[in-house]
Amino acid sequence: MDLSLQVHERTLFRRIDWNLVLVMLALQVVGLINLYSATHGPHSEGVEQLFLNQIIWLATGWTIFMVATFVEYTILTKLAYIFYFINLGAILWVTLFGDVALGAQRWIDFGFFKYQPSETMKMCLIMILAKTLSQFNSSGRGMGFKELFWPVVILLIPFGLVVEQPDLGTAMMLVSIGGSMILFCKVRKSILISAILAIAVAIPLAWSYGLRDYQKNRVINFIDPMNDPQGTGYNSIQSRIAVGSGQLVGKGFRKGTQSQLEFLPERHTDFIYSVLSEEHGFIGSLTTIGLFGVFFLIGVRVASTARDKFGALLVVGVLCYVFWHMFVNIGMVIGLLPIVGVPLPLLSYGGSGMITTMTGLGIVSSVAYRRYIF
Repeated sequence: MDLSLQVHERTLFRRIDWNLVLVMLALQVVGLINLYSATHGPHSEGVEQLFLNQIIWLATGWTIFMVATFVEYTILTKLAYIFYFINLGAILWVTLFGDVALGAQRWIDFGFFKYQPSETMKMCLIMILAKTLSQFNSSGRGMGFKELFWPVVILLIPFGLVVEQPDLGTAMMLVSIGGSMILFCKVRKSILISAILAIAVAIPLAWSYGLRDYQKNRVINFIDPMNDPQGTGYNSIQSRIAVGSGQLVGKGFRKGTQSQLEFLPERHTDFIYSVLSEEHGFIGSLTTIGLFGVFFLIGVRVASTARDKFGALLVVGVLCYVFWHMFVNIGMVIGLLPIVGVPLPLLSYGGSGMITTMTGLGIVSSVAYRRYIF
């Protein structure tokens, strides 16, 4: 092989942010350890295949990550609207013809894979908001009503469609991610005050006219799970028992009674952190949170050194995506937030979630990869 070609290849791979890669791998190893435990207990017949499925999703996700790393991220400025409207069409299709599970209509069944468009909409939203917000100069007083109109419309359309499915957890994630990106670009104080007042007025109206009965019950039983311990409060109670029983060092790998004896619901998806806490205790839980903390520090460094505003906003959007999912998931399993269907990034089982997360992290890697070009 020509010497200059070898040097070129070494330079290409040296520009990859290996710190980002390593912390991602560490979190995924933690996820696989806990997923294996959650799907290979004495009463886990029929779910063992989920572990192998997750391996496939991880392999697919890493392929997407590496491809995204070497592709110029600025191409997304041309594709953002296309991805956004295709995803809106998919959400509309789900609303009309999608599969119903757990009382909600969220998936398109392809036979070998159930696709959840509302999950990939999170990444499409990050792309289109990064494109839109990068066109504004937010210096000085910040963005006013004129500048905010289109970004807010872009955010509210998928929010309304996802609420209708109904999937309040995913809808709130869309608002949290999009709202965080908008606030990052600076908004005028008068508008922030108006928004806070509008939210204060909207909350009682949403409670009276917007929320379904089961959603109200989630809030009521979040405040007092013992109000319905065998019904809507069951998940929260079992999760708290699992987390608390782990104590300092945990019960040991595959020795958690709540997860192994199937008291803990959805232990491979929404409650994977409960499995981790029960089997590996406070030390294991804190280590995992520490890994997420390292990830955010790496992400902030990538955003602050991005070569343009669009790249920085893409990274900020992905960081918001990971942060809000982590915050809500951990908050709900330890009893600080109501139970909603929000997975833990890189740890929870799920094809749509894993592919979406790895796509976002591939975009972060692409931005980091191009910091050293100039």
